[in-house]
Amino acid sequence: MQQKYNIMSMSVQEVMKERRKKLGITQQDLAEMAEVGISTIKQIESGKGNPSLGTVEKIMEVLGMEIKFEVRRTV
Repeated sequence: MQQKYNIMSMSVQEVMKERRKKLGITQQDLAEMAEVGISTIKQIESGKGNPSLGTVEKIMEVLGMEIKFEVRRTV
């Protein structure tokens, strides 16, 4: 069954951290598998990072997740 996270109720860092822990991988493991720096993972998970979309996509791919964006007119 596919699990969905509602970004309105959870931030990207919360989703990322929860999924990483559920998979039983460390921040270092995730950094190596996603080919990003450990400091990037730590910053994102602490809510202090400002990663590029490409970086987030690489991390989420390792975590077996995808990010879905929706663009809509608000006015």
